[in-house]
Amino acid sequence: MTKKINRELSSFRDPSGYVYYDNQKVYRRVNKVYFKEYDYFIKSGLYDELKNNGYIVGLKEVNRTSNYIDLEVDTIPFISYPYEWSFDEYKDAAILTLSIEEIALKYGMTLKDATSYNVQFLDGKPIFIDILSFIFYKDGDPWGAYGQFVRHFICPIVLMSSVDIHLNSLMRNYIDGIPLDVCSNILGHRGGFFAYQHIKLHNKTIIKNDNNTDVRKVYIKKNSLLNMIFMMKNGISNLKIKDTITEWDNYYNNTNYDSEAFKSKSSIVDKFLKYINLNKNDIIWDLGANDGKYSIIASKYSNVIAFDIDVNAVNRNYLNNKNGNNNILPLVLDLFNPSPSIGFDLKERKSINERGGAGCIMALALIHHLSISNNTSFSMIALSFSKLSKYLIIEFVPKNDSKVKRLLSTREDIFPNYNEEEFEKSFEKYYKIVKKEKVKDSFRVIYLMESIYE
Repeated sequence: MTKKINRELSSFRDPSGYVYYDNQKVYRRVNKVYFKEYDYFIKSGLYDELKNNGYIVGLKEVNRTSNYIDLEVDTIPFISYPYEWSFDEYKDAAILTLSIEEIALKYGMTLKDATSYNVQFLDGKPIFIDILSFIFYKDGDPWGAYGQFVRHFICPIVLMSSVDIHLNSLMRNYIDGIPLDVCSNILGHRGGFFAYQHIKLHNKTIIKNDNNTDVRKVYIKKNSLLNMIFMMKNGISNLKIKDTITEWDNYYNNTNYDSEAFKSKSSIVDKFLKYINLNKNDIIWDLGANDGKYSIIASKYSNVIAFDIDVNAVNRNYLNNKNGNNNILPLVLDLFNPSPSIGFDLKERKSINERGGAGCIMALALIHHLSISNNTSFSMIALSFSKLSKYLIIEFVPKNDSKVKRLLSTREDIFPNYNEEEFEKSFEKYYKIVKKEKVKDSFRVIYLMESIYE
């Protein structure tokens, strides 16, 4: 009897192979049609150079038949998508893709795909995951994946830089990248020569060719192609974001915590994480992580996904940690509009909840924003969290805290049940309270809870 393959549902577009899972390991099946390219990719030294540079996931051939090859592939702890990346995460992913194309050309290969979904983050850095994207380069051919690269990388990055830092969220609407005409219309006259060359001029060329029945093949020397890639890398590297103040920018510089309270809170978080003793495969979700002060503490115990709604805070967190705390992945997430399932049959890109839960959720200085700012009951919050993680480290911020006072200063207080007693009563429907400890020099209390949700 043939063993049933647990296939990755998003891996269906490429006839060269697909991804599947077995016993919590990740495998890539290489179909016979791709044998020649795969063997050359390995034997030519291209894979070794990319792997040694940290540009591509590690793989090991574990099975070969006349019809397919099975490769065990390094596991990515958490799959992220480009509409969840910060500006500099997106830039680094783009530059990685171009660097790989440069190296591939040196070995006589080229990328047939330049989708942003081929890049993930591992150990604080972008890494390429699709080894079936490499095909043989033919002298004189233009880069076939250039248009896809523009839609998936240049369009969102230029829009983030020149118009609004939130515009990579358009990638949720356009699963195959932002269309050039859409990007061009949003840009207007912004973006400079780089945008004109790769977006506006490219768009005009496409429109012209669509109306022309006599389109001639373009011949491009390899050196010219390499020079174009080099110029794109420089152009992307030079893009900056505007100095825009976002809602939670510099949150910790405007907090009511003194140094003693910070020290106390940090100690409690560390103590609770040590107590639950997560295994190495568990992931910690730090919800409302801001610039990652407490993510750093959590990173001593496991991989941390540092979620926050504020794009500037996420970007700063990434820049602060990418060369240091390499097991922290900052991502943009709005808990009231989280990443949904999208694509064909709603299975190409998974919702945030479908990508594997956490071993522990940290929700520090968050409950008042969820409950008061967004009128969400304690019970709704507790139920949502309990479905995602066994353990919860959560901070209760009472009404006499200055942050809550500020929230209520511009609206009527319609929250008579916002108090510690009601908080505990609501959460005990879904959790066992394991520990609780007051933060020194503050009115706040931190809880360690264990889910009883079934």
